Amino acid sequence: MTAQAAEAGGAEVIEIPERDADVPLSDLGREQARAVGEHLAERPPDVAIVSPYLRTRQTAELALGDKGVPLVVDERLRDRELGILDLLTGRGVQARLPDEARRRSRLGKFYYRPPGGESWADVLLRLRALLREVREDHPGGRVVFFAHEATVMLVRYLAERLDEQALMAIAHRTTIANCSISSWRREGDLLVPEAFNAVEHLHREGAPPTKQEDVNAEPV
Repeated sequence: MTAQAAEAGGAEVIEIPERDADVPLSDLGREQARAVGEHLAERPPDVAIVSPYLRTRQTAELALGDKGVPLVVDERLRDRELGILDLLTGRGVQARLPDEARRRSRLGKFYYRPPGGESWADVLLRLRALLREVREDHPGGRVVFFAHEATVMLVRYLAERLDEQALMAIAHRTTIANCSISSWRREGDLLVPEAFNAVEHLHREGAPPTKQEDVNAEPV
């Protein structure tokens, strides 16, 4: 059961047998990954930095495995850790952990840290360190990240120097599509946005975006 199906069905728990880090790509996910590869073939990156999660590594391997691009697995790109909330839907948190639901509502998504997990601010700490290394190790290079929804949002926060309110407004109206592309180019000391949550390459290759009705791609 996917998270979307569990939420839509009113379930309290997302029933998957594997750890989240061990969930493999679906057949559609593999098709989408190949579409990303066709898009990146037009301008191959110098290096790919990849989350250690299985589905993310599989995406990178399918997209770039035969193109001679070095793939570097870096745990700082892993998804946000949910701790005690792991596998619970919104309904499940309300029913089973009402005190945490109230604390999350009071603190907001940016600063709320579930017991044993991370806030978005925590994830930013590891992403800042990673981006600093990328600037030092690949000055002027073309680097691609294979990561997750929260990390895409937070890279945008860092790249465009947003504040909490601007980030939350984007997060509220946007669902990151599987195998969508967000990109920035360097101009001096700034990163200038080129695309955010773009899915045109998936349509072009006949690999429809997952849950298109939930995707609100935002042009920049």
